Amino acid sequence: MSDATLHATIQDPNDFAVQISDQIESFIVAVTEIAKGDEPDSAVPFLLLEVSQLMLAGGRLGAHEDIVPDERYEPDLGPEADVDELRERLARMLDPIDVYSEVFDPYEPRKAPVAARISDDLADVVTDLRHGMAHYRAGRVTEALWWWQFSYFSNWGSTASATLRALQSLVAHVRLNQPLAELDGLDTDEDLSTGEGALEEEAGRVMAEEIAAPLGLRTVK
Repeated sequence: MSDATLHATIQDPNDFAVQISDQIESFIVAVTEIAKGDEPDSAVPFLLLEVSQLMLAGGRLGAHEDIVPDERYEPDLGPEADVDELRERLARMLDPIDVYSEVFDPYEPRKAPVAARISDDLADVVTDLRHGMAHYRAGRVTEALWWWQFSYFSNWGSTASATLRALQSLVAHVRLNQPLAELDGLDTDEDLSTGEGALEEEAGRVMAEEIAAPLGLRTVK
């Protein structure tokens, strides 16, 4: 796809909807397959790739003019699909790198970092995307696009971008053979602003020996 096509202000609505739905469905399928754990050695690089590609769809939705649903009230989709199994599979596979620290809003001054989990983030993103996909598969294309755009701004966009930074940082630490903070003890219930339980620096050996090899990453020589 050329830059001119990507950034065109006037696109055929059907083509745009198909492209966005394809990208979103591809992400859902890929994350579900990765979570099965059949190829744990390549889990982190594959997740980095999939989240990066999803953010392109998010950027296109964000750059698009406001999408207005056909109906004033959202049609009832019934109960949401359970993502607990997906969340648990990802948490087991990504241990001990699941927890990371993130600043929730970079434009809030002096905002303290909070602890988050990659597994929680990915499961939440999949939940948002599946909700819109249910509309799309029911033939409510505009409703689906509205939901994906709205939830991109309100939830899954910031969640996915935080996950992307965590995955990119993880891969970068390994590939550049840089020291990584101690991972043991960090929990999502901790207040990182107090300094208690803060991460302590140690050699990149932790990554190389305990994390990089099982996850299919390698250090530079």
